[in-house]
Amino acid sequence: MSLSTSSARPAFLDLQPVRRARGEIVLPGSKSISNRVLLLAALAAGSTTVHGLLDSDDTRVMLDGLRKLGVQVKAGDAADEYVVTGVPRFPGEKADIFLGNAGTAFRPLTAALALMGGDYQLHGVPRMHERPIGDLVDALRGLGANVTYQGNEGYPPLAIGQGKLDLSKPVRVKGNVSSQFLTALLLAAPLATASTGSDFHLEVDGELISKPYVDMTIKLMARFGVTVSRDGWQRFSVPANARYVSPGEIWVEGDASSASYFLALGAIGGGPVRVRGVGRDSIQGDVSFADTLAELGVQVLQGDDWIETCGVSVANGEKLRAFDTDFNLIPDAAMTAAVLALYADGPCRLRNIGSWRVKETDRIHAMHTELVKLGATVESGPDWLTVTPPAADAWRTAEIGTWDDHRMAMCFSLASFGGVPLRILDPDCVSKTFPTYFEVFGGLVAGADTAKAPT
Repeated sequence: MSLSTSSARPAFLDLQPVRRARGEIVLPGSKSISNRVLLLAALAAGSTTVHGLLDSDDTRVMLDGLRKLGVQVKAGDAADEYVVTGVPRFPGEKADIFLGNAGTAFRPLTAALALMGGDYQLHGVPRMHERPIGDLVDALRGLGANVTYQGNEGYPPLAIGQGKLDLSKPVRVKGNVSSQFLTALLLAAPLATASTGSDFHLEVDGELISKPYVDMTIKLMARFGVTVSRDGWQRFSVPANARYVSPGEIWVEGDASSASYFLALGAIGGGPVRVRGVGRDSIQGDVSFADTLAELGVQVLQGDDWIETCGVSVANGEKLRAFDTDFNLIPDAAMTAAVLALYADGPCRLRNIGSWRVKETDRIHAMHTELVKLGATVESGPDWLTVTPPAADAWRTAEIGTWDDHRMAMCFSLASFGGVPLRILDPDCVSKTFPTYFEVFGGLVAGADTAKAPT
């Protein structure tokens, strides 16, 4: 690999063709769990020692935000350990908080601060101000919270004031845009029940997407002493006496979405590649990506906290099985599948991925654009993507745009098995969730050719 050094943030990373992958890694902590746990610990009675917290842009903005709100957060004995002293109400009742492009920080903090009430300004990078939040704001206003838009209607930045909560009727939220809206309301629910003395009832309009992420939220809330009851995936309730209590210590699982890239390496680079930190006991839905790989013909082994893959050797002309799959439940890991489609034995279709449109970038458009550069034939629609892989002699060298999206950069590293050199633009965007990704990737792959990278 060759990295540009023209600026503090590298402009590009050159990847030479590789032929095989094998080895073992320990995953960094889950972004989704890390930011949920930080908020839960901040609102829980007692002090919580958080082990294995992810060190990334998204967790740093959450930590900074909590500190601005007066929450005591101290570094622990280990590099990935923090001690959070919880409070029933944030001491800082006025704050201006920058949250980057971290949806897992912005949405839950919006709900918590709105149900707490105060004088808060929440904003982020320009892309965060393009990501819709109107469904969450509508639900919060329905509860009596005071939330106003500071720019375009339906989008951040937001101003949050002092409202008057009313839980006499169930709050309603749409389920087909982002499961983070429901997660945010559930995480903040005990704040509303404590101030009103009433039960909190939430009803979902339409089909709820990304259900495993909501299930993760409910399981983490239970670790902090709050039980959520649900009727299917349409109605959720939190009792009036609910309050968060620290479990004392909590361990953050490895990031299952990040695991998908390394499991995919084993799938196309022969393997074995083993990831540690997630396994069959994981609370993260993205571990089911291992089942997707098995359907593509990959050998998958699992333990309680590890997964291992041994697959085909695409460098020797072997192919994965083509697929036509609904990825509604694992939209992040689905991006990895989209790049694996380049190595399939026929056209592949990804269905029910409409949530890609409102992520760090419009991922359907971005994935379509970059796959075409490599020689694939691609079609896409509102919530689907079809990829016909290029013939062995039709791969094209390319500069891959990452669209300021960490998952675009990590996914397209897998294209280095196509036999042509690649240039990954803005590789440091992986710092959002996995700052050392390309170093770890480089330690697992071997067999680089001598072809020069594009200039």
